[in-house]
This record gives sequence, C-alpha cells and structure tokens, in this order.
Amino acid sequence: MLLHSTKKDWLGNIRGDLLAGTVVALALIPEAIAFSIIAGVDPRVGLYASFCIAVVIAIVGGRPGMISAATAAMAVLMVTLVKEHGLEYLLAATLLTGVFQIIAGYLRLGALMSFVSRSVVTGFVNALAILIFMAQLPELTNVTWHVYAMTAAGLGIIYLFPLLPVVGKVIPSPLVCIVTLTLVAVLMGIDIRTVGDMGDLPDTLPIFLWPDVPLNLETLTIIFPYAISMAIVGLLESLMTATIVDDLTDTGSDKNRECKGQGIANIGAGLLGGMAGCAMIGQSVINVKSGGRGRLSTLWAGIFLLILVVFLSPVLKVIPMAALVAVMIMVSIGTFSWSSIINLRKHPLSTSLVMVVTVVVVIATHNLAFGVLAGVLLAALFFANKVSHFMYVASELDEAGTTRTYKVVGQVFFNSADKFAAHFDFREALDKVVIDLSRAHFWDISAVGALDKVVIKFRREGAEVEVLGLNDASATIVDRFGVHDKPEEIEKVLGAH
Repeated sequence: MLLHSTKKDWLGNIRGDLLAGTVVALALIPEAIAFSIIAGVDPRVGLYASFCIAVVIAIVGGRPGMISAATAAMAVLMVTLVKEHGLEYLLAATLLTGVFQIIAGYLRLGALMSFVSRSVVTGFVNALAILIFMAQLPELTNVTWHVYAMTAAGLGIIYLFPLLPVVGKVIPSPLVCIVTLTLVAVLMGIDIRTVGDMGDLPDTLPIFLWPDVPLNLETLTIIFPYAISMAIVGLLESLMTATIVDDLTDTGSDKNRECKGQGIANIGAGLLGGMAGCAMIGQSVINVKSGGRGRLSTLWAGIFLLILVVFLSPVLKVIPMAALVAVMIMVSIGTFSWSSIINLRKHPLSTSLVMVVTVVVVIATHNLAFGVLAGVLLAALFFANKVSHFMYVASELDEAGTTRTYKVVGQVFFNSADKFAAHFDFREALDKVVIDLSRAHFWDISAVGALDKVVIKFRREGAEVEVLGLNDASATIVDRFGVHDKPEEIEKVLGAH
C-alpha cells in the first residue's frame, strides 16, 4: 500500500508534473527576487531559499502537489531583523523557525485547522487573490502601451489556448503564454521591463553555510520573537494552502507531516544561505491548474528554478514581466471565490461577516495570520452566541404546590450561564426544588458556578434542593469544581457575604 501511494505521488503524472513544475519555476523567480528586496537581502537569498524549500518539501511534506518557497508573508516579518542585525541573524532565525515548526508537527498542531471555519478559509482565499492582483499593479503603472498589449495578449493565450483540440489539453497555457510573449518581445525588439531588470541573478550553486553568530543567550533573545512569528505565520499559510489544494484536487493530506516538512525545509534553506518560507497559494494554484498533482511537480519546480538562474540566466533575463503578470492575474482570478459574492445574500449574516472581516483585516494589515485570527475569533463568538440560544429551562409545580421541578435542556457554558441562572424564581415559597439536568451538559467552571449559585440561593430561602440527571462528563466537572454539596466550601462562600 505504501509502495503504491509513493509510486503514485512520484510517477503517477510525470508529464503533467514536469510541465506544471516548469511553469511554476518561471513564476517563482520574479517573486523570490521581489520578496528578497522586501526583506532587505540579496536576491540570491530568496532564490536559494525557493530552490531548497521546494526540493525538500517535495520529499518530506504532507501535501503532494503543493508549492512552498520564499513568500511575502514571511518576508515582511524579517525586515526589522535584517535592518538591525543583518543577514547572519536572519539565517539563524530561519533555523530556529524550522525547529519550532518541527516541534509543532510532533505536538500535532496541524489538527488545529479543524477550528478554522469554511467562511474563514473563503475569506483567506479571497484576500490572497486580491493581494496577488495588487502585487501586479506596480508592473502596470506608468508603463508604455506595449506592456498593456502584452499583458492582454498573455491573458488571451492563457484562456483561449486550452480551447484548441488536443494540444490545448496537453501543454499548460501559462507556459505557452511565457514562451510566446518572450519570443515576440525578443524578435520584435520591444523595449519593456524583463526579469533581468528585477535584480542580479546568482551565477553559482548554493553552498553550506552555518550562520556566523555567537551561540549564546543574547543571540537567542534577538532571534526568538522573529522565529516564533515566522513559524506561526508559515504554518498558518501552509496549512490553509494545503486545505485549499485538498479541495482543488479532491484529495486529503497529512497536516502534521506538513508542519514537520515545512520545518525541515526551512532548516535546509537556512543552511544554504536562504530565508525562511512557506507554502504559496498562488504558485500552488498555478501548479494544480497546469496539471501538477504529485511530488514530482514540486521537486522539478525547485530544480528547474536553480537550473534557470544559474545556468540559463541569459535566457531567463529576457522574459518580459508582462508575461508573468498575465499568469499571476490568471491566478488571482482563478483563486478568488466568485460564488462567495453571490452567497453574501444567501448565507447567514454571521457567516458572511466572518468572511468579509477576514478579507478586510488581511488586506489592511498585509498579514494573513491577523486576518485568519480575526476570522476564527469572530466565528467562535458567533458560534458561542448561537449555541447559547439553544439552552432553555422549563418548570412545573406539583399538585401540592410545594415542589417545583426545573428541567434544563441544552448547553450550559460561559455564554449561557447567566441565562441559565435567570430562569429560576428564588422568591417562590417552596419546600423542595428538583433540578433535572438529564438533557443538559455543563462545559466549564462558569456553568458550575451558575449551578452553585442557584442551589445555594434556594437553600438560603429554606428549600430542599435535589440535583439529578448529570451525565458523566458534566458530573466530573461539577464534582471537581462545584461547592453546593461541600459544606465547608459553602461556609466560606456564605461567610464572605
């Protein structure tokens, strides 16, 4: 079984994976250079990182077909560290980032993705699509008409080429776009911005580098906050991207293995003079839409990237940026969930609000972690509020008029505890009160505190109180934290009043 799945991951789609990996490698280069510039380091740092992370994650990652490399989300977290302490400390922070991510994998923190609702994922996707599109605007601002014409032609090729019989299904249209526009620009001598204008490309293979920093507590104090931030943001973006690729390919993935894989890849990048990275939704979408499904596509993307920048840089430098802009615009259009706009009117207001808040926070802060955190917190608040409404208390008085039975139905927790207590009438003259909890569940100490409050108040009024029907889980927390059946604790409570 293991041999079969391994063979499928690596050899199940050779042609599609190699072609898709080629497209991804071409799209990675300008982004890796741009992210290096954002972080304030040499372009080689981003390019070496993208090569190493892609190759390593292809082997050890938990999601076949997903692309990981240097990313903008990680680059923005490095700016201050590089500015104040230099590249060597960045490499040390990259190694520590990898260690934290491996620990997260062993702690099985990948399971936390189950707390991210579908509306948060949709908001994350939409925000990223908008950010990808916005990142292309500098290439389309204050330029000649040739750039607009080339970009429009590129989009035409991308969307129309697949309509051709046979060949349209065999060759990825983004690859055709890049090759065609490059030939047109070179043969016609069109003077437009190219990949070569982005920055100097490395002309040597990466070598093993141990960060030249003192191994002491002071160094740890400097790099620790950056490393923990990069580890969290990197894992968050990687796991969200894995979830999206799961949906695109109708397959599952091992999120905890992905955490460990990202950590190993970042340690590898740091040892080869590269910056920390994570999964890239844009390139992952390019990979999937170009036919990439297996680990081979990610491996080839990394290897071909290195071949291009080290051995084929003269060819690479003449690729017009307009061609790559067209590819990234295609990615942003394909990534955006257009149905979510229609669903704004169909879905519950709370669901739509979570999605919109996630989008707004990500775009406003340019930090995916902040947006997802805001979305998750808001979704949790809405869920807690909704669940609290399903808790109610019914009561009935016996024929003698001396005993009232309260029947509690639903979930009692911090958000419904006050509502639970408000259902009881403490001024009614009764000999006995029965609280039937057979259809209720107590979740936390707020709920236990509310039960104590109700029982003690009735006893103060002279009524005998019987609590019955607690399920095992509720009984455990009530016995541990409740005081209404512990005379010595009640004395403390009453003594305080």
